[in-house]
Amino acid sequence: MDLDSVIGQLKGIGEKRAQLFAKLGVFTIYDLLHLYPRTYEDWSSPCAIRDAPREEPCCVRVTVTQEMQATPTRSGLVLYKGAVTDGHTPMEVTIFNSSYQAQKLRAGEEYYLYGKIEMGIGMARMSAPEIAPAAQEPALRPVYPQTKGLNSAAIARAVRQALLALRETYPDCLPDRLRQKYQLCAIGYALEKIHFPASQEELEIARRRLIFEELLLLQLGMIRLRHRSREASGVCLTHNYTEEFLRSLPFSPTGAQVRAVREACADMRTGLPMNRLLQGDVGSGKTAVAAALVYELARNGLQCAVMAPTEILAEQHYRTFTALLDGTGIRVELLTGSLRAKAKREVHARLEDGSCQVAVGTHALISESVRFRDLGLVITDEQHRFGVAQRMALAHKGVNPHLYVMSATPIPRTLSLIIYGDLDVSVLDERPPGRRDIATYAVPGALHPRIYNLLRKTVREGGQAYIVCPLAEQSDGSTLLSAAEYAKKLQDGPLRDCRIGLLYGRMRSAEKDRVMRAFAAGELDILVSTTVIEVGVDVPNACVMVIENADHFGLPQLHQLRGRVGRGERESMCILVSDAGGETAKRRLHVMCETADGFKIAQEDLKLRGPGDFFGARQHGLPNLRIADMMRDMDILKQAREAALLWSQYDPDLRRTSSRELRREVLRLFANVEGGLN
Repeated sequence: MDLDSVIGQLKGIGEKRAQLFAKLGVFTIYDLLHLYPRTYEDWSSPCAIRDAPREEPCCVRVTVTQEMQATPTRSGLVLYKGAVTDGHTPMEVTIFNSSYQAQKLRAGEEYYLYGKIEMGIGMARMSAPEIAPAAQEPALRPVYPQTKGLNSAAIARAVRQALLALRETYPDCLPDRLRQKYQLCAIGYALEKIHFPASQEELEIARRRLIFEELLLLQLGMIRLRHRSREASGVCLTHNYTEEFLRSLPFSPTGAQVRAVREACADMRTGLPMNRLLQGDVGSGKTAVAAALVYELARNGLQCAVMAPTEILAEQHYRTFTALLDGTGIRVELLTGSLRAKAKREVHARLEDGSCQVAVGTHALISESVRFRDLGLVITDEQHRFGVAQRMALAHKGVNPHLYVMSATPIPRTLSLIIYGDLDVSVLDERPPGRRDIATYAVPGALHPRIYNLLRKTVREGGQAYIVCPLAEQSDGSTLLSAAEYAKKLQDGPLRDCRIGLLYGRMRSAEKDRVMRAFAAGELDILVSTTVIEVGVDVPNACVMVIENADHFGLPQLHQLRGRVGRGERESMCILVSDAGGETAKRRLHVMCETADGFKIAQEDLKLRGPGDFFGARQHGLPNLRIADMMRDMDILKQAREAALLWSQYDPDLRRTSSRELRREVLRLFANVEGGLN
């Protein structure tokens, strides 16, 4: 038996049980040993009954004073009740419908009981406790992710078998010099103690080793991606035209915009493919930077592809690029899925013969029928919505073209090194002149009448407003407001005198375009929408943003939505409506009210929710981490990054004998990532 052996080779795991393990993502012995407990029951420090925490499980050491007595109920169940004491405080114990559990407790004998203690009048009570003889050494017990028919105890038994079978042969991927330098335990000890620690100290030693390993492997893989993208020669630009483009703009670019353009142009003159991320807050002017690069490439005789995640954003980019490049002789084409077949064929032909220099579009750009004559630059917007494979598929339309990715989702620098480890980073940290501050308020639903008054006043004064709902249409059992239902309610009721439009993702593209154009043209006063308007829609006359059930959105998403207003001359505001009572929800909305800095908001969101909720790891093309948490384990992350950089200098391709196991585990970690490693 080895790590790649199927789970069914363990004793007691037949076909049906193997299918249950498969639901947890466990197919092999390796998967089983890396199915880490989600928490632990602490049996290692029994407490006195009178000192038991409220509403939390705990362990107590007791002597049985009255054996369990069976009491049938009307429903056909049997209750077993008995009494125990810890020597100071008596406690009633109840077991539901399990004679097997009840018979474990014998009068006069000592046991450990684990469960929640309720302090009743005159008597403490514990229901359905877990039971262990007092002679058994108390420890931390693992609690695993479970599925119906496969409980934590059954998983623990399988893990013990696997550990026993591989105890002497489990390969350690960390070379001795790394383990010694960073004071890490061996892999055998780490796996045994992560599953069955006798103390918190043992658990922490095991966790630190496994977290370090996982983050090291992640970094080595990202460094490999970076090196691979640098291996082939790229398109080398010979003439500089960006300065004349920047001078031609109808506004003065910020210092940050000029710096970002120069950084990208310097990359494109090295003879290596540029791989750069442009990170900028809402309204920081990323599109103007991209237009400067498009101009540079086109004047050098090369083509550009600009890919956006939605048709609405692609169409807006098309209009913006067309306006910024007007009079230059550079042809810009729009290519989306909703384009008619004849129009698509015509665009395809112009891209193939080179008469079109810039293609702006959605995923339609990566279809097999799209061919470029000489693709020199690929730009993807809102990169967090694309996987690695998608941006690579577009890059493969040319011969190692330059790659420029843009994101308005601010990410703290340390984390961006992980997510975009294969990219250099430019940051737009200046706000263009003319962008107004947006007053932000968090209010309860009881203030809706005042909100409607504000909206009516805004419309009377010639302004426009957005109302964003978390759902497009009402779903069974949901208490959240849906855009469709809310739009009808407003049109029939408090805002009947306003022209109200409805926009959500599942509408036909032509209908979405019609509604958005009507709103942009001032033919609608209020647009009720889902988050389809989160990115890119630009209506300078819109000055009020109302977000219903705001606690159901991530902070960066709220920040993006807020950025849809404040783009014109009118004073603007954002109203976050929420009746959530939890402290975390309140804190999140308070953050929105106290700062407009997207990077601070992102940092706070990571603290409150963690990177798993901040963005979908698989969408980023990141491996799925099993134990590491990039915010909680920041200190280990920094050490792992240091180690990865040092080891890459020693053996960049992980080909040396001392790197053999490291390479195997890096490939394993990235096996299911789009694009993969080789």
